[in-house]
Amino acid sequence: MNSKTGVDISIVIPLYNEEENVVALYQELRDMIDAQQGKRYEIIFVDDGSYDKTVDKLVETVGDDAGVVVIEFFRNFGQTAALAAGFNKASGRVIVPMDGDLQNDPKDVPMLVEKLEEGRGWDIVSGWRKARKDKWMSRRLPSVLANWLIKRLTWTQEIHDFGCTLKAYRAEVLEDVKLYGEMHRFLPAICKWRGARITEVVCNHRPRVAGVSKYGLKRTMKVMLDLLTVKFLGDYLTKPIYFFGKLAVFVVLFSFMSLAVAIVQKFGHWTEHGKAVMLNDNVLVTFAAMLFMMAIMFLMLGIISELLSRIYHEAQDRTPYKIRNTFGQTHAEAEVKEEPAGAGAV
Repeated sequence: MNSKTGVDISIVIPLYNEEENVVALYQELRDMIDAQQGKRYEIIFVDDGSYDKTVDKLVETVGDDAGVVVIEFFRNFGQTAALAAGFNKASGRVIVPMDGDLQNDPKDVPMLVEKLEEGRGWDIVSGWRKARKDKWMSRRLPSVLANWLIKRLTWTQEIHDFGCTLKAYRAEVLEDVKLYGEMHRFLPAICKWRGARITEVVCNHRPRVAGVSKYGLKRTMKVMLDLLTVKFLGDYLTKPIYFFGKLAVFVVLFSFMSLAVAIVQKFGHWTEHGKAVMLNDNVLVTFAAMLFMMAIMFLMLGIISELLSRIYHEAQDRTPYKIRNTFGQTHAEAEVKEEPAGAGAV
């Protein structure tokens, strides 16, 4: 990511099987950019392993438009990986991700950028799909529940809609942020923990008119597991003993409760026919304790595995995606190519 160029805004758009939408999307973006005065834009499309004609149509439509880049992945790595690739390619001082299904309105981009520079200056402006045009049961209800839970656990009260891709970030906020899994929706919370100032604006949301939605109830479990990881990384990364200490206290309390029940049953209470059950014969207590200990070990194993995965990627400076082709170039890359040989030499 290089924000030391003349580019003001980088728009990053992940795509997956959106051949019916990319032409109209590009045209709307082009119209929006042409209407802006004094702002220099670049557009970075990231195709996340589409198996339709998304890339072909996009490359044909874009042509040799300066400042428009199309990145093509080898396979589907997920929206988070696509956004990470776009962020790494971006050279603007402000980075605006948005969806490629035409439900986000490109005309809202200038509004987010203007809000970013308002008053004391914000670091992140998040879009809020207040009048969301999606199905209630499969899309809106899970989103409402997830947003409520994320707000409570991450202490990010400024945001109502974590699932809205349309946001505006100052480039320096994203410089050393690493994204894996499905972490893109938690990006504002991660940045806030690092000191970023966040606000939110209501944006336009349009119904999908072509293509098929890539979201559904099956993503809910992934979001919940990622939320657990984000919560741990945000609250306990530098003090994990607090997290494991709380679990230890819970286990100890449960052990005492189990022992108390076993003692009561030893004297013939809470048993069938009032028959006493000796402590060494009370299988239920032993079984319950074993199950809880197994659950705790699985939880710890999951968190430790997540941390090891991050260390593995970051220590080797490996990206969670692999690029097949890149079409076009950013303004920053064009300026480097145009710079005469020996420029800058003393």
